[in-house]
Amino acid sequence: MKYTDSQLIKMAGEALVTEAKSISGLVKLLDKNFPEAVRSIANSKGRVVVSGIGKSAIIANKLVATFNSTGTPALFLHAADAIHGDLGMIQPGDVMICISKSGESPEIKVLIPVLKQTGNKLIAITGNMKSYLATNSNLVLNTTVAKEACPNNLAPTSSTTAQLAMCDALAVCLLNMKGFTAADFAKVHPGGALGKKLYLRVDDFAAQHSKPVVHENDSIEKVILTMTQGRLGATAVEDKNKKLCGIITDGDLRRMLQKKNQQAIVAKNIMNPNPKTIEAGTLAVDALDMLRQKNISQIIITNRGKYCGMLHIHDLLKEGLL
Repeated sequence: MKYTDSQLIKMAGEALVTEAKSISGLVKLLDKNFPEAVRSIANSKGRVVVSGIGKSAIIANKLVATFNSTGTPALFLHAADAIHGDLGMIQPGDVMICISKSGESPEIKVLIPVLKQTGNKLIAITGNMKSYLATNSNLVLNTTVAKEACPNNLAPTSSTTAQLAMCDALAVCLLNMKGFTAADFAKVHPGGALGKKLYLRVDDFAAQHSKPVVHENDSIEKVILTMTQGRLGATAVEDKNKKLCGIITDGDLRRMLQKKNQQAIVAKNIMNPNPKTIEAGTLAVDALDMLRQKNISQIIITNRGKYCGMLHIHDLLKEGLL
């Protein structure tokens, strides 16, 4: 069947609205079971073992990934594998979370009696409050939805979206309770651009480059040679006490060409006496914000006022932060 662009956009919009309503409807379903579930996980001396089957197993895997990345140790246990030998994964002190829309899956019905024997606390996330899973769990988080986004009201769409949102709500509450900070996040996300934004600092770049610097009374020839060797498009300027007193950029050199008697010019005559600086230890992503705000390409790195290097916007480009 062929559809026009407008028909497809209309269909997509209806699906999104249906799923959005399913998520907003969860707010009214929150009850005392939710804070008790959060505290049970936060106070547990073990891990969180999350189980499910079918599409719910995919949501369970996502919850495990979110928990592990935000400071709550977790592992995934497929409901079918659990009843065929993988129950050994569950240890005393672990909290179980079982996700199922119907709460009546055969594998879930076999799994629950075994879990009750182990004494582990069981938290259900289900859309059927009268199901076997709901009535046999210690705590139940209600993810009932009015209808699926699927036109046949069959394919898990709104229901899995509601499950995912409820799981995210759990994770957010737990990371807040644990005081999980950006620094903690960086420890478990060292790779990729995200990790670099959280741990890469400006002094990491200072060590990669030479430190282009001239004396305030150095000649233009010395300035040009230093800038060429430094390959950063700029050089710092220091006074006789080796105190930072300015910066000379490519733009300053170009403007110098408009002046007469160029041979008599020295570094201090063309430098910017108010260079933009950033303190060593500052996150590289914060340096990027400063470069953007000031509309500049390089910035001087200082350590308590002492010149210790330079950061160029190309450094941030190479690291994928831009």
